Amino acid sequence: MTIIDRYMLRQYLWTGVICAISILGLYVILDSFTNLDEFLRYAEKHGGLLRLLGSYYACQAVMVFDRAAALIALITAMFTVTWIQRHQEMTALLAAGVSRARVVVPVVAASCAVVFLAAANRELLIPRLRDQLSRRPQDLPGDQPQMVTPRYDYQTDILLRGHAAFRERKRISEPNFLFPPKLSDYGRQLVAEEAFYEPAAAGRPSGYRLVKVKKPEGLTELPSLKLGDRPVVITPRDAPDWLAPDECFVVSEVDFDQLYGGSAFRYFSSTRQLIVALRNPSLEFGADLRVAIHSRIVQPFLDITLVFLGLPLVLRRDNRNIFLAIGLCITLVAAFLAVGIAFQQLGNIYYISPAFAAWGPLMVFVPIAVWLSESFWE
Repeated sequence: MTIIDRYMLRQYLWTGVICAISILGLYVILDSFTNLDEFLRYAEKHGGLLRLLGSYYACQAVMVFDRAAALIALITAMFTVTWIQRHQEMTALLAAGVSRARVVVPVVAASCAVVFLAAANRELLIPRLRDQLSRRPQDLPGDQPQMVTPRYDYQTDILLRGHAAFRERKRISEPNFLFPPKLSDYGRQLVAEEAFYEPAAAGRPSGYRLVKVKKPEGLTELPSLKLGDRPVVITPRDAPDWLAPDECFVVSEVDFDQLYGGSAFRYFSSTRQLIVALRNPSLEFGADLRVAIHSRIVQPFLDITLVFLGLPLVLRRDNRNIFLAIGLCITLVAAFLAVGIAFQQLGNIYYISPAFAAWGPLMVFVPIAVWLSESFWE
């Protein structure tokens, strides 16, 4: 690593830290003042306000970095190059026989590192913090009821629904499961006071334990319902060792996360988890999830392309005006996001394929980036 590389990386790191702190600080100020009443109410019962804000926004910082990583990489790269041009350092390097391409190599390398760090954060850290990230300031303890998103189990055709869902113990209040005609021997509805999701364990399938069954009456004394040889609704008569007399168990591979929190599962899951959910025979997703999976794969390449679009805009004009660099950056990001959103919406409504919806922006912007990058070799 040469002196030029170390100098450029130091400038890049310093600018990047300032940019990241500025974006995070702006988010914290706006969000905390908007929800200050909720924070004060919860802090009175669970410790001090500063400790609460620190723990909450430490998790939120992970999400902010994921959403802003491409912008941070672009702004930092453009500001670093603009700064050395403003102080005539680029001119001195060119006079010494160092090409523009050689000068920006460490900037490009550092930007790629930021992009792939964001990808690692998206795939490894965010899924581990999904519960904390899905909580809003109005529900910091995680004990507030959330709307249940009704889901069909496409293996059994049972509609899973309920009054409210609680993250604590993966509980559903007032579950009301609707049975298809082929499972309606005891009635079309299964109603209970509560239901708890239980993963597969010790030879028992995954599904929902319904407690204090109300309807149909006498179900707990009847034999289990089956589809072929597979039990679907297990009653205490056939499983007295692990079911209480007023309980029953509905076998399902639709886990609690699919019913709780709406779209939080898609935003806060890793690509592997999304693919597993897509292959789950009990679930049926539209084109939006397929677009999301392809977008996860292509996102690092899009972020790097955005950097290669921004740097030539600074180098081509030998721009020394920082405010002009800000304007170019905002315009570029707005155009980039507009094209990306347009392709995704077309994919979500089945107008184009999910793969093309994700890869289309790359096909649009890569040739432009290559054309603009001619300034690197001047």
